[in-house]
Amino acid sequence: MAFQKIQAERLSTAVMRQIETLILRGILRPGERLPSERELSDRLGVSRPSLREAIGDLENRNLLVTKAGAGVYVANVLGSAFSQPLIDLFSTHDEALSDYLSFRRDLEGLAASRAAAMSSDTDLKVIDAIFRKMEAANVKRNADEEAYLDAEFHLSIIEASHNVIMLHMMRSMFDMLRAGVFYNRQVMFKQRTTRQSLLDQHRTINTALQARDPEAARASVEAHLDYVENAMRGQQKAEANEAVAKLRYEHEQKR
Repeated sequence: MAFQKIQAERLSTAVMRQIETLILRGILRPGERLPSERELSDRLGVSRPSLREAIGDLENRNLLVTKAGAGVYVANVLGSAFSQPLIDLFSTHDEALSDYLSFRRDLEGLAASRAAAMSSDTDLKVIDAIFRKMEAANVKRNADEEAYLDAEFHLSIIEASHNVIMLHMMRSMFDMLRAGVFYNRQVMFKQRTTRQSLLDQHRTINTALQARDPEAARASVEAHLDYVENAMRGQQKAEANEAVAKLRYEHEQKR
């Protein structure tokens, strides 16, 4: 019969698998620093040699990186999603914006639907907590904080969908968004009506999720991203019109 002897798992292997799982689930994020060796060995209840062996194995697999004098960090495992030449190409072609938002609309709509149906109560508490921070940032008119929380809100929905492939794919997409590859979120916060509309849309998304209504969650995310695309197109048109107006003004001044 096909029975085999049970092999005891080394402590370093158990440590390695736990850290792997935290990275896979998106709990440990790219660039995040791990606790000190002493603290981490105490938390895990293992010796420092076992911990060092596990970290060494993860470094060999390019999941962790040690920075001299600074500690151990989660490697930038998202960096290979798109090559730099392709990222540069995205940033110089307007059609990439439409395709990017269309891609997000499809995936985030699905993620919102899954989150409404499958998330835990704690997942929903995280989403709601981030939205409450968005409300506070809106009152303070802090564009930097609003932009940061906007991204965190959307990522928290993807995390609540509990699909690790989608999570890491969208983390990569949001990293490019934060870098201004597709559009600058702060542009959308210049007008008070736009800022309030965006907050109201996120409130609608949050309400649908808290009610565990998959159809409403998907529809509210799709409506929000449609609004974002239309607002960005409007801003691009306004900037183009302003450039023409400046040329006319300069010409008139010289007459």
